[in-house]
Amino acid sequence: MNPTPKEILDTILGHLDFAFEIKETESGGGITLQIYSPEKERLIGRRGEVMEDLQLVVNRMLLAKDPKAPRVTVDVEHYREMHDDELVARVKQLAEVVRNTGRQYQLEPMNSYQRRIIHNAFKGDPDIETWSPADDARIKRITLRRK
Repeated sequence: MNPTPKEILDTILGHLDFAFEIKETESGGGITLQIYSPEKERLIGRRGEVMEDLQLVVNRMLLAKDPKAPRVTVDVEHYREMHDDELVARVKQLAEVVRNTGRQYQLEPMNSYQRRIIHNAFKGDPDIETWSPADDARIKRITLRRK
């Protein structure tokens, strides 16, 4: 029997000797594993790098067993959720400038997760569209422009 995402993360963190609790929720066709720990700073890492690495390992292990496994998001005490909200708020401010001036704006390079968050935030916007090159392109930026 294949291990669940929660069991995989539990095993990894147990081997790393962390004190933690994991809560699992389903969201948008995927699974979110929320970690609560007195060592949250170590689990988040600098700018979320440790948390991203944990997510990558969990997803790779799941996909190795089942190519149709749901996507797992790993978060530590809602850090990712708050960071995503801040990112969207910052980009929406920039979008107002684009909306008012008509000049396009190119955002800083982002990973695919962050780009997906931005594209989804503007999906229903009647005035602003987001564009980024294909994932295999060297430049990983989003351009905001008026429709």
